[in-house]
Amino acid sequence: MSHNGKMDKEMDAENIKEILSVVSTEIPSMIKSILSSVFSEEAGRNMGKAAAAYYSELKNGGLPDAVAVKLTEEYMRTFTSLGDMLRNMGRSGFGHGHGDDIGNQIKERIQQKIKEKEEDQE
Repeated sequence: MSHNGKMDKEMDAENIKEILSVVSTEIPSMIKSILSSVFSEEAGRNMGKAAAAYYSELKNGGLPDAVAVKLTEEYMRTFTSLGDMLRNMGRSGFGHGHGDDIGNQIKERIQQKIKEKEEDQE
């Protein structure tokens, strides 16, 4: 391999390290931000208003009460499922003092793949 090829590889590795550093810090903070916006008091009020409007539209459209209630419950399950998914992500690290764990795992995995690729090229 030429001297320039080795320098290019080293520069690529440095660029990747920089990217990984940003990713490992930005992703946890982004998820924390999403969690706080989904579970805020305002988000709860908005979800209630959305459910009430949905129910009203179903009733105004002529659906029987039982059907409107059932569809509204399913509509709300969409929100609660999303909330549960985000909450579970939080329990696995984010928001509980382990915010860097996921970022570090991502970083380590990518570094491992880079190392494997470099070994294959040699």
